[in-house]
Amino acid sequence: MDMNEIKEIFFQECEEQLAELESGLLKMNDGDRDPETVNAVFRAVHSIKGGAGAFGLDDLVAFAHVFETTLDCVRSNKLEPTQDVLKVMLKSADVLADLTNAARDGGSVDESRSRGLVKELEALANGEAPSPSAAVEAPVAKPAPVAAAPKPTDDSGFAPIPFSFDDFGDDDAEMPTYEISFKPRHELYSKGNDATLLLRDLSRLGEMSSYCNTDALPGVDEIDPEAAYFHWVVTLKTDKGEDAIRAVFEFAEWDCELEIKTVEAAAAEATEELPMIPVPFDLSALDDGASEAPAAQPQSDVEAAVVAAETASNVTKLAAAAARVEKKESAAAAAAAAAAQNNAAAAASAGQTIRVDLDRVDRLINLVGELVINQAMLSQSVVENDTNGTSSINMGLEELQQLTREIQDSVMAIRAQPVKPVFQRMSRIVREVADMVGKSIRLVTEGENTEVDKTVIDKLAEPLTHMIRNAVDHGIESPEKRTAAGKDPEGTIKLTAKHRSGRILIELQDDGAGINRERVKQKAIDNDLISPDANLTDEEIDNLIFAPGFSTADKISDISGRGVGMDVVKRSIQALGGRINITSKPGQGSVFTMSLPLTLAVLDGMVVTVAGQTLVVPLTAIVETLQPEASAIHSFGASHRLISIRNSFCPLVDVGRILNFRATQANPVEGVALLVESEGGGQRALMVDAIQGQRQVVIKSLEANYTHVPGIAAATILGDGRVALILDVDAVVGASRGQALRQEVSLAAVG
Repeated sequence: MDMNEIKEIFFQECEEQLAELESGLLKMNDGDRDPETVNAVFRAVHSIKGGAGAFGLDDLVAFAHVFETTLDCVRSNKLEPTQDVLKVMLKSADVLADLTNAARDGGSVDESRSRGLVKELEALANGEAPSPSAAVEAPVAKPAPVAAAPKPTDDSGFAPIPFSFDDFGDDDAEMPTYEISFKPRHELYSKGNDATLLLRDLSRLGEMSSYCNTDALPGVDEIDPEAAYFHWVVTLKTDKGEDAIRAVFEFAEWDCELEIKTVEAAAAEATEELPMIPVPFDLSALDDGASEAPAAQPQSDVEAAVVAAETASNVTKLAAAAARVEKKESAAAAAAAAAAQNNAAAAASAGQTIRVDLDRVDRLINLVGELVINQAMLSQSVVENDTNGTSSINMGLEELQQLTREIQDSVMAIRAQPVKPVFQRMSRIVREVADMVGKSIRLVTEGENTEVDKTVIDKLAEPLTHMIRNAVDHGIESPEKRTAAGKDPEGTIKLTAKHRSGRILIELQDDGAGINRERVKQKAIDNDLISPDANLTDEEIDNLIFAPGFSTADKISDISGRGVGMDVVKRSIQALGGRINITSKPGQGSVFTMSLPLTLAVLDGMVVTVAGQTLVVPLTAIVETLQPEASAIHSFGASHRLISIRNSFCPLVDVGRILNFRATQANPVEGVALLVESEGGGQRALMVDAIQGQRQVVIKSLEANYTHVPGIAAATILGDGRVALILDVDAVVGASRGQALRQEVSLAAVG
């Protein structure tokens, strides 16, 4: 891989680390004090800092370092993670995400905000209590000017300048000296780290001398190629400080024994010194030109072998010796070693994941879709040409159909991802918008691990963002109004996800004031969306907020007022083949419910015939099928009919008449009724002419290949090669209730 590919992998890992960081901080904000949660948060920032340092992302490294220092104070119980402290850290997590995105996409970050948070984090690390105004710099009082004393002059009129040659003394005399004990474990080498490179980077910090302890080095016949035997003691004179020294070992911190102390502290401890053998060490051997120190020559062949083996960290040079030892071992010992190696390999392979380009997965899904279509065509051809139902061909086709279904399910599972990343993104929006409008709001999420197709997840962010902003700005009242109404000053927004009948339901609930229907209706009249004498139900008034250009905001701001938010929500949800409903109670809040398909690729459907046309009805919408009897059909009004089903009445809808396939209503006794349930529309009995069977069909976009057709959601290709239309059950049910059967419902026509 080239450097760009490696950098892209780093940014992908940053997304995971940022999600882990925010998740951990939110848990801590909810009262979780588990040390593992705190450690996970610390490791996330530490990993981002380490990777950013490798790519020279200085701004990201600098901010992450301050953030990491403050988190370390929490980890060591020096700082109590109160609500105010966590508020600062959540904002810092947002800035860290902005810096990461800026480094990735070349954007910019608000420097004043990041500087303010740096000061807040440093204050927290120094034990100062957080303050809401901590990020605002207080004006610094300037000292009163002091009159300068007159300078003595010589005969020439010039003032003599004090000068001392002591100013050119040895600066190194004041430079601190550190003693560093560095003992790698075998994990350091197995993870690709190199002791020589670490020591080389250490030498760049100042004047360094190193000694290698080889007491633990066994004989050649006993050497383990995967073990670590050397221990370095380094003396380093540098003015960079201990933090710079530790930064060298940040990738190896958990894979070595590291101790750093000043020479004065080491002498005061009076510990027993380790017997050291001075080994000439050539730090320039692997240097990239930054170090110009001359190479030191080994004084003997033994020393040369030791230095070469350890400085290169190349254990393969000892493989030959290990192989000779292996030949001398007993068969039992060799078998035991092989078994241990197999067990280790099995443990290492468990739970492993790989990164796959999404385009490759999309191509795989498209191919599986074509496989489903060809399998259906093959089955259709055999049925039409082979009357022997027990033939081996039919049996083979049944197995092929089962295998095709399993392949399709497995491939779709690859694209299935939890909605957690999208939900976590919403918590930041809540914080930012709440701060802008001066409200205190808490976001609660449930069902974050609910899985849905990645295509659906990618398109969820935009509508959810608009809904969250609308709930914060319009739904939740100000703390003063909530207190006056007997509510908790802190508002709550609840975001949940769950599976239901082959679809995913996402609910956004707030405990605000609810929809002011009188105000909404008046705004719609003022904007000529409805007539002044329109008689609307509560549900119809609530749905007015989805009208293009509609807004109840008194003035345009950065948050709302332009009337483009909820309109975008409705369009986005409809584009996904979903629907959205509103339930609102004045004074108690509102609930927005989105129902979306789990996948946009394949669905199980019932193939039916209507007025000579072949349609597919999504199986998830069908409750049951039945053959109507004349005694169960009842007329209602001039053109409406009801069907009696188990002592209850259900409206009967002629699909052919709704879609204008025929001019008059068909006889329901001669057809088949499909009892369907739509979101918000209740149950309806859809009348069709006949049922051809149940099949799995591949969804093809009708709008992308043709144009939008009223009452039709998409299209598919049947086994005989014909194109069949997939019915939009919600649109048909809505049309049966008097709504216009077209893509955009005319609100003016409601009245």
